[in-house]
Amino acid sequence: MSLLTIGTVAFDTIETPFGKAERVIGGACTYISWSASYFTDNIHLVSVIGDDFPKNELKALEERGVNLEGLEIKSGEKSFFWAGRYHDNMNSRDTLVTELNVLADFNPVVPEAARSAKYIMLGNLTPAIQKQVLDQLDGSQKLIVLDTMNFWMDVALEELKEVIKRIDVLTINDEEARQLSGQHSLVKAAAVILEMGPKILIVKKGEHGALLFQGDEIFFAPALPLAEVCDPTGAGDTFAGGFIGYLAATDDLSVNNVKKAIIIGSAMASFCVEAFSLNRLKNLNSKEINDRIHKFKQLTHFEV
Repeated sequence: MSLLTIGTVAFDTIETPFGKAERVIGGACTYISWSASYFTDNIHLVSVIGDDFPKNELKALEERGVNLEGLEIKSGEKSFFWAGRYHDNMNSRDTLVTELNVLADFNPVVPEAARSAKYIMLGNLTPAIQKQVLDQLDGSQKLIVLDTMNFWMDVALEELKEVIKRIDVLTINDEEARQLSGQHSLVKAAAVILEMGPKILIVKKGEHGALLFQGDEIFFAPALPLAEVCDPTGAGDTFAGGFIGYLAATDDLSVNNVKKAIIIGSAMASFCVEAFSLNRLKNLNSKEINDRIHKFKQLTHFEV
């Protein structure tokens, strides 16, 4: 099934206890697309870049089955840039630089061929832009997933709530779930958020895995213990890409298959953090992915 992704395609400069990477490729849409491309090749990307973005990176995306008709390239302008430094525990970071550049006046245009995409991944952008994308869809969608963050809860809460009413799956972290719901218990928080509109809530807990709330179902996917975490940037977007890419490929929205998609997303995220930028995601094969998925199964498998 066809998949539409919306988000940033950008440059990052990243500092971690394991080193520094200057002006490497980043952006939510980039990570989502690369991750999803290991499961489906009918991907439409909607974003904006300047003419400073490397053409070889765009070619690599196209070779992975990503349609770039919806990628706006602004001549003479610069792509979005973010720089950050991670603390020693890798769970928190400081933003050093944010340059919106072409993103400052981004008005997404969804190509005609992508408006009937059955699976939609709305990456973390302003609720206004996410709404613009929803308004351009033809209404035939099977699953719409939204990622957001605490910043939009601080500055555009009512607009965000309007968008949340129109989606099927919301992905946020545990602190954002508490902020959005006003509840400290994640179980109570999930109940409040699901009343806002989505059928499914995924609460990302970083190195502690992810929680799935769907109706009366609660499912926990652990994070894979790794000897080294090099760069957590893009892990959440990689998770989202694996999650929705697998669902688009299988076209099965049963509870059990959604649980499998959570594990797939977690497996992809575990690869992402092993190297800076896209360096690990670009060099995977099906055996590595399958082996990693089985490691997740072994983490929690036991007989009663």
